[in-house]
Amino acid sequence: MTSRNDDVVTVFDDNRLLTLSELCRACHVDADFLHELVAEGVIDPAGGGASPSWRFEAITIRRVRRIQHLRRDLGVNLAGAALALELLDEIDRLTARLRRWEDI
Repeated sequence: MTSRNDDVVTVFDDNRLLTLSELCRACHVDADFLHELVAEGVIDPAGGGASPSWRFEAITIRRVRRIQHLRRDLGVNLAGAALALELLDEIDRLTARLRRWEDI
């Protein structure tokens, strides 16, 4: 997973778990925003527990950025963005399934 911040590019191993602060930096958001996303069920920390011990899969960067796009560019509230993200995820799953069928 690659995170881009103007001139700075950070590459994350897809198997590496990110801390809350690393995810904040990669997505240019504050921890309060990520707490909201966890509360809405948009992102799930691995292992649960208290927020200082939260760890996130690198793919979470993509989810957070999609939410940011929906909120910033389309004016969707957090609940609506969460629903839209769920639907986009389902489209991705169905598209992948269709591709597997086409390869048979």
